[in-house]
Amino acid sequence: MPKLAIARQCLKEFGRLDKPLQDKITETLSKFEAATHTGIHLEKIADTRHPLYRSIRIDQFYRGIVLSPETGETYTLLTVLPHDDAYTWARRHHVSVNRATGGLEVRDVITIDEAIPELARGAESAPKLLFEEVNDADLTRLGIDEEILKVARTITDTTQLDALKAFLPETQWDVLAGLASGLTPEQVWAELGARIVEEPYDPDDLDAAVARSSDRIVLVDGPDDLMAIFAHPFALWRVYLHPTQRAVVDANFRGPARVTGGPGTGKTVVALHRAQRLASKSTGPVLVTTFTSTLTDSLRAGVKLLANSPDVLERIDVQHVDKLAHQIFREVHGAPTMVGDDDEKQLWASIVQRLELPFTEAFLAAEWRQVVLAQDVSTAADYLSAKRIGRGRRLGTNQKAQVWQAVWEFENALRETSVWTHETVCREATRILGGRSDKPYVHIIVDEAQDLSPEQWRLVRAAVPEHQDDIFIAGDTHQRIYDSRVSLREVGIKVTGRSSRLNLNYRTTAEILAWSMQLLHGARIDDMDGHLDSIAGCRSDVHGPPPTAKGFTTQTDEANYVAETVEAWIASGVEPGEIGIATRAKWQHKKIQDALFTRGIPVRLLAKSKGATDSVLIGTMHAMKGLEFRCMTVVSVSAKQVPAAAAVTPVGEDPQSHQQDMQRERCVLFVACTRAREDLLVTWNETPSPFLVPLI
Repeated sequence: MPKLAIARQCLKEFGRLDKPLQDKITETLSKFEAATHTGIHLEKIADTRHPLYRSIRIDQFYRGIVLSPETGETYTLLTVLPHDDAYTWARRHHVSVNRATGGLEVRDVITIDEAIPELARGAESAPKLLFEEVNDADLTRLGIDEEILKVARTITDTTQLDALKAFLPETQWDVLAGLASGLTPEQVWAELGARIVEEPYDPDDLDAAVARSSDRIVLVDGPDDLMAIFAHPFALWRVYLHPTQRAVVDANFRGPARVTGGPGTGKTVVALHRAQRLASKSTGPVLVTTFTSTLTDSLRAGVKLLANSPDVLERIDVQHVDKLAHQIFREVHGAPTMVGDDDEKQLWASIVQRLELPFTEAFLAAEWRQVVLAQDVSTAADYLSAKRIGRGRRLGTNQKAQVWQAVWEFENALRETSVWTHETVCREATRILGGRSDKPYVHIIVDEAQDLSPEQWRLVRAAVPEHQDDIFIAGDTHQRIYDSRVSLREVGIKVTGRSSRLNLNYRTTAEILAWSMQLLHGARIDDMDGHLDSIAGCRSDVHGPPPTAKGFTTQTDEANYVAETVEAWIASGVEPGEIGIATRAKWQHKKIQDALFTRGIPVRLLAKSKGATDSVLIGTMHAMKGLEFRCMTVVSVSAKQVPAAAAVTPVGEDPQSHQQDMQRERCVLFVACTRAREDLLVTWNETPSPFLVPLI
């Protein structure tokens, strides 16, 4: 029975087609497996670039170009175009096998042949060629064939290379882009390593090449699978893995492991695929968790997209870590009564007043969370000897005794009134799990790991037995947007020797990435394992316009400009749901919303969008974590708003906490800016944020 495979580029094209045509394509292809060759109207094409090309009739106007197998049963849909364009495509494009990876490649032969003489003329007078320091042997070893080698030897700058991206074989362009970005041949080889074919293969065997091209081609397993794939044409990054990502997904670890990397490098993609793999080979439940419900919803959608069977989907539990803590807690104690933020502040304030302490309630609350809870301190003696790294205010023995008295009074008041905080619920849930031999999960995947607190990490450790592949962690401390700081070793999770880094950004253009990274220039950021972290090697091979940073005299002027920009994006073909607007605070939403409504632009609050794609989405910078938008506006990045005064400890109260808070505020802005895929606008009114001053 014939099987259908679909090239990634074809899926990208599908996402840009009108809905009626999408439905017609889906209807035609969903019948493929049950159809005979005659029934699906596969026809030979005269004068094609390759003899195995066939056409498939979608409707009276559109045709698909299919690569038919020589001996097997897998037919690969390469493109869908209007009738004449489809046949022109078949006469211009050739398929071949990459000599390094054994994967299928497609190239525009006519354009390449036409480009070589012109490039060669320009190269004659150029002072330097782009790849002159890379020898032919290394290029050949990396899979560059004779035709593309001729092209490479005429390229003088990255602009020419970018212009050729649509015409060169994708893997070979990736190799050249890596070399152009400064990677050595060895480093490029390492990125290709997971897909290098060790065994001999026939370069003319296209059937085998299709089977080896899982990063470029998806094999459709029946009509239901086809419908699921076509339902998410813009979620391809969740389906296809770069070889370096695939190596992490498929690895077997003798304990906890983690993957790190800058924004857009695919850490969440790896985490989701890892969950799917572990659930496929396991009989027990797999937990996918993170720190907020918004991110949990996104992860749940990703799991549904990737799960390859109902049984696998049923074995994957997706919920945020606080919900897990409450679930375990309720199994023993029932639903907890939670203390509100205002009541907690009032309780600390009353303790300060009653004990006549020389501390503010904010200082005591932070000391409780960042020292007592973080280190699981339960006695005065333990507190006196506890490390206070990151707490800038020095305390003598008498002062520590005063703090401990305040902490005891606070926790005792919680016990006497039978109320709980999320932290104490988590601590109690960890205690409950610690006494159970039957753990609720066999594997746990943690995404956005940098924002989990130490007590949440102890809960994770207690929820799964220690064994191979027990915990998998994905995160980037440069994107830490909450106060949580943790040493994984100190909470019983050792990842030394089982850590991988991703450097290639798939989401953001090189221009947006470079601009955003300057926001963190000079910041010393930990790696959650006793060392400093760095994203210096993070890069993007995709180029676009530089970000726009623009200031205004008033909030009204700023809001109107943002609305005009959004209107122009939509007029250029960007869907409203592909546009995001981030603010530092919720109260800043209204003026932007009003300006958009005035122009008839639909807009929804991110927190209430429920997956809607018909409106521009607006939310706080924190709420944008883990999301991405084709076009992004970060507004009100003004001196009075970023950093947010309420989120920063006064320097006179605690210099070190002040420094950490300022670093976290930089990270919040960095996260918001790196949600953009293609276009980024950053605005302010009155005075710009001090974080922006070096960039404008």
